[in-house]
Amino acid sequence: MHIETTQKNGTKIAVIKSDTPLITDVQSALDLMMTVKYETGCSNIVISKEAITEDFFNLRTRLAGEILQKFINYDVRLAIYGDFSIYTSKALKDFIYESNHGKNIYFQPDVALAIDKLSGC
Repeated sequence: MHIETTQKNGTKIAVIKSDTPLITDVQSALDLMMTVKYETGCSNIVISKEAITEDFFNLRTRLAGEILQKFINYDVRLAIYGDFSIYTSKALKDFIYESNHGKNIYFQPDVALAIDKLSGC
């Protein structure tokens, strides 16, 4: 795992890069959140979808809801970037749509747009 920080519109954002899944369950998500907060002081995180277990994108597992609720509870905003067009689930597409219209969780096609969303652009 590699963490870079960037700042845009006065918002400090941690961009996490990893070749392996970092978020595999609720505890690993909490660990990641706390590591990022401790090492960078950021409450805004950008992460690629490849760094998240595929089970997250199957809403029947309820993993996405449990993990994202932790981010909201700990006041950490999250933007996940990647190609979500590979998923055919209408429920997941609706979930992504609704998330993108909120204030805390975003799904974007690339890292630049993910940073823009978290910075209010």
